[in-house]
Amino acid sequence: MKLKIFTLFILLSFGTGSIFAGGFQLNEHGSKAMGLGGAYTAIVDDASAVYWNSAGMSFLEGTNFILGAAIIGPSTTFRGVAPSINKTRMTRQVFYVPHFFITHKLSESFSVGLGASVPFGLGTLWNDNWLGRYLAVETELTTIGVPLVVSWKITDNFSISAGGSYHHASVLIKQAASTGPFEDAFVNLEGDESSAFGYNFSFLWKPLDVLSIGASFKSEVDFSLEGTAESIGPDQLAGLLPSGDISAELTTPLNIQGGIGLCVSEKLLFSADFQYIGWSSYDTLAVNFIDPAYDDIAEPRLYEDTYIIRFGAQYELSEDLTLLGGVYFDKMPVDPNDLSPSLPDSDRLGFSLGVDAQLTENFGVSASYLFIRSSELTVTDSNQEYTPGGAKFNGTYNSLANILSFSFHYSL
Repeated sequence: MKLKIFTLFILLSFGTGSIFAGGFQLNEHGSKAMGLGGAYTAIVDDASAVYWNSAGMSFLEGTNFILGAAIIGPSTTFRGVAPSINKTRMTRQVFYVPHFFITHKLSESFSVGLGASVPFGLGTLWNDNWLGRYLAVETELTTIGVPLVVSWKITDNFSISAGGSYHHASVLIKQAASTGPFEDAFVNLEGDESSAFGYNFSFLWKPLDVLSIGASFKSEVDFSLEGTAESIGPDQLAGLLPSGDISAELTTPLNIQGGIGLCVSEKLLFSADFQYIGWSSYDTLAVNFIDPAYDDIAEPRLYEDTYIIRFGAQYELSEDLTLLGGVYFDKMPVDPNDLSPSLPDSDRLGFSLGVDAQLTENFGVSASYLFIRSSELTVTDSNQEYTPGGAKFNGTYNSLANILSFSFHYSL
């Protein structure tokens, strides 16, 4: 017997509008970079160059370390349309996103770097009985990226780099299913990928003492997730609810980021970056069931390539203390009518402030704060439904996030 209704809602929970949406790409890979609004590609000057622009390692002396974390607190509300006009607040969660990078200068020409950070992640959690429970209850995604990079200083003011990266991903998803006249059932999906690989390359050019230009490329990463489906529901449906082994193919997007840095005085530096994100690679979501009782499904995803525009400024208050500031605009990658509550998303503005302090000759610390405000988004003709064949999931989303970040840096 082909249980299409259950494979359909599993598909919806695994991918509708959400798992790798803009909100799941994390750019908090170093407190100084975050304090500059991420406009850091052309002005990298610490070990987080491993992530932002590894060609910048060529301009660092000796051995450099960075260890830190970002603390992310998102908040979202949803208000439906008549007759379900009540406002629902997503369960508040706090996410801790660590980062570690090390660089070492091998010679006047070559440097190497290694790192570990979280390029994609976060999650959403709604109440089990909220009105959108048949679309999403809980979604968690964690990816870990470990880049290994080499830079080559071709001239005194120009360097290039290339490298590979190892990635691991894990996914946890929970969604309700309407089984009327019985009480709701819940399906939990868990999957992980032990080995996926990507590559990257970049350049940094300093044509003038006051001017720097840089760019970096990070490839797509293809994950082959394997996991299990587990269902909890009425005893009368025990034989029908899906369970057992599943697999899915997911691709995180490529990233191209270019930037410029300009010193307008001895103490003041401005930077600007443009980041292109290839979300169109997330074009199909395939969920495969090992048990032949369930249909395998391949559904198109309607994501489009998008971009982020970033601006930053830093002011040297003293020899050992620098003030940071930044702003950016992040364009959402999906049409509002394809949006799902598993990841509410919209166009965003980010505003950041920070400080970078050198405490001793070899040791320093940076700290920054980022406020992200998503524009209010009203869905009027949703392609999602409260229940299969039911009313459209129209309504209004409001989201924001507060992020604190700190990094300790040490050089030898």
